[in-house]
Amino acid sequence: MHAQRGLWLFLVPSGVMLALVLVYPLGYAIYLSFFNYYLGDQPRFVGFANYVSLLQDQRFWSSLRTTVILVSASVTLQFVLGLAVAFGLYKLTFGAKALNVLMFLPHVVTPVVAALFLRWIFMGRWGLIDSILIGFNIFPPDWLGTPGWARLVVVLAESWQFTPFMILVLYAGLNTVDQSQIESARMDGAGNWTLLTQVMLPAIKPLIIFVLAIRIMDAFRFFDTIYVLTAGGPGTATETVTIYTYAIAFRLLEVGRASALGVLTLLISAMAIGLVVLVLHRRDRGVV
Repeated sequence: MHAQRGLWLFLVPSGVMLALVLVYPLGYAIYLSFFNYYLGDQPRFVGFANYVSLLQDQRFWSSLRTTVILVSASVTLQFVLGLAVAFGLYKLTFGAKALNVLMFLPHVVTPVVAALFLRWIFMGRWGLIDSILIGFNIFPPDWLGTPGWARLVVVLAESWQFTPFMILVLYAGLNTVDQSQIESARMDGAGNWTLLTQVMLPAIKPLIIFVLAIRIMDAFRFFDTIYVLTAGGPGTATETVTIYTYAIAFRLLEVGRASALGVLTLLISAMAIGLVVLVLHRRDRGVV
């Protein structure tokens, strides 16, 4: 028993680190959210006034709607592509590990560097895609200057960088499925689609919930890619909640209001993850 108590001491360094980089900033942000605090001025306690003001702000709801659209589109695309490629790698008899490593390279690139690279590709008239299309007398749209196309570019940019993570996790999960179940399904005449949807996906459902939760949390923090590509434009077409938070905090210097928006973003992302978990578990029990 004394030895087991001593083992808790090994958790102290990580616990202190978590408290410094996670618990304290979160607690301080929650604290500031109850104050009318402009950077450089004295904070003034206002209770829930910041939250009420945000909930009555049309720009908040617009940025939230944009965030939901971009997160839903990008995470869905990442999961579908990731699952298709992971199953393709699973079916390969050789070279799967080498291909997996090569496809993971975009995920290693820093998001800002990746966004700068993609901005050069999609830049109007001077970008790589436009130069190629204009060479064939095809005049493309303004990718980053048109609202619909700008949203599409943001989704593609996010998917290009983070689909490799989805591939890696799903490929690892598919390789953990019991081979006896797979062989039994094949003996019953199951094809690849039936094998994937009826045998393999139910077997790795906890892993699917985990990877979707991770990606939803990351996607709700959309910032660096959008900031470099469009800066939230054109207008507010790609302005997510995090971009709006940045504008409130570092342009308007309303730190208290920005802290309240950060807390709301945390609650909304937690609710989104909870909804995904609830839906998947209900389907697992056969309840729709």
